[in-house]
Amino acid sequence: MALIGILGALGGILMLLKTPLPFMPPFMDFDLAALPEIIGGFALGPIAAVLIIIVKLLVKLVILGTSTAFVGEISNFIVSCAYVLPAILIYDHQKSKKSALTGMIIGTLVCTLAAVISNVYMIIPFYTHMMNLSLEAIIEMCHAVCPLVNNIWTLALFGVVPFNLIKCGVTSIITFIVYKKISVPLKKFAGN
Repeated sequence: MALIGILGALGGILMLLKTPLPFMPPFMDFDLAALPEIIGGFALGPIAAVLIIIVKLLVKLVILGTSTAFVGEISNFIVSCAYVLPAILIYDHQKSKKSALTGMIIGTLVCTLAAVISNVYMIIPFYTHMMNLSLEAIIEMCHAVCPLVNNIWTLALFGVVPFNLIKCGVTSIITFIVYKKISVPLKKFAGN
């Protein structure tokens, strides 16, 4: 439990250390908050990964609160689970570098699909309602960054998809490089 708390807190802190990507929609910020989730999940299993995600979101809420009436946090929970759970379940079936890599690739694809669905049907409609903005205003804001964005589906295709492929891809590469080096101390700390 202590390791889950530590990794969740680290995820919450990493969630605060975000940076915009210059070629992405302005409301999408890059962070490495999924790193402790996937590493903790590989070391401790899928239930631990879900608990790490929950702790991460609680830490974020305690420090910053919510600016989205919890819709952003719910979406983050869904997308985070969509990334880490397929990867962990595949890796748990056969613990090897190949299965970890395969799992992270599949997790990246599942996460990207979940992000498209949650953005198109939950996040963007919520923002239009809460911020008293029209969908056209959001599309126009995104069009200024990427001229290919003309409607909600091109926003998903040219904004949400590449953003999540980049975010999960970078997290997967870092995990692939560091996991084996830190898995033994993590498991010893956890008592496995």
